[in-house]
Amino acid sequence: MTPNLTRSDFRYFADISTRWMDNDIYGHVNNVTYYSYFDTAVNQHLIHHGVLDIHRGDVVGFVVDSACSYFKPIAFPDALQVGVRVGRIGRSSVRYELAIFLGDDAAPSAVGHFVHVYVSRSTGQSVEVPCQVKSLLTGLMATGSA
Repeated sequence: MTPNLTRSDFRYFADISTRWMDNDIYGHVNNVTYYSYFDTAVNQHLIHHGVLDIHRGDVVGFVVDSACSYFKPIAFPDALQVGVRVGRIGRSSVRYELAIFLGDDAAPSAVGHFVHVYVSRSTGQSVEVPCQVKSLLTGLMATGSA
């Protein structure tokens, strides 16, 4: 993953406000919290566009792989934007590539990825990425990989 990504590499941004509880004893946002920002940004986009029903949907995405590289610390009360793009859509999985931007910074404070595998809620078995999800996410496809 590279810090060379800029805002122009992303088509969707989620606004995230850091919280007091996000800071760790060292005075910055704890590394594990970045993953919750990633998850929030992706699921906010899917829910907003009506392709994810977290309570009653037959198909849900489980995170099966994730990583994050950190370049600049963030802390409460920073205002963040999480850039979301899609690196790959497979038969049953989607790789999201993400970057966290502090304020109006052009360079990210962190970049990462995670992979959703789509599964049947009732069986827990993998299923094809739903057509409406593929259709939405095609618009977020990256031209390069993070």
